[in-house]
Amino acid sequence: MGNFLSSLPKTIHASAILAIILFLFLFFGNGGFDFDLIFWSWLFRYFHVLAGVMWIGLLWYFNFVQIPNMPKIPDEQKPAIGKVIAPAALFWFRWAALATIVTGLIVAYLSGYVHQAMTLGIGTGGGKYTAIGIGMWLGLIMAFNVWFVIWPNQKKALGIVECDSDQKAKAARTAMLFSRANTLLSLPMLLTMVAAQNLY
Repeated sequence: MGNFLSSLPKTIHASAILAIILFLFLFFGNGGFDFDLIFWSWLFRYFHVLAGVMWIGLLWYFNFVQIPNMPKIPDEQKPAIGKVIAPAALFWFRWAALATIVTGLIVAYLSGYVHQAMTLGIGTGGGKYTAIGIGMWLGLIMAFNVWFVIWPNQKKALGIVECDSDQKAKAARTAMLFSRANTLLSLPMLLTMVAAQNLY
């Protein structure tokens, strides 16, 4: 079992197989599901949650673990973070952000509230549409920050893009501040999204 779990691909494949088996159990135990709008809305919501967990999990990893502990790491050990761990984490971070946004918009479209949410429920009664709309706009702002501020500056800070030491230091600070801004927005974003699903 230890050898099996030491392989990430094997672990992820096994997790996906378990999820499929569980889905089939629920499917046949319920007498089947119609592959209709409700089903596709559920499926994309599942993908939305998976991508969101990866995105916000990595955001919190950067802000709760990596950034606060970097000053404690000896200089000779920092390249392990900057050359190996951070680039890999940023790869999953930025693509999870994009996947979260795309699947979220698909869910909103399939559920019939994308227009009402994007207009914050103005003229359509507010309530749920205002709540989910605020969450969606916060998510869009956060994803914009990831792709157009954090990632370009991290490329400079990590030496993926060549620049002088002053530019590197400035880029690292900019990336950190926008990552903190996304952390600031993360709790309100999650609150409004969950509220829209449960309080209305």
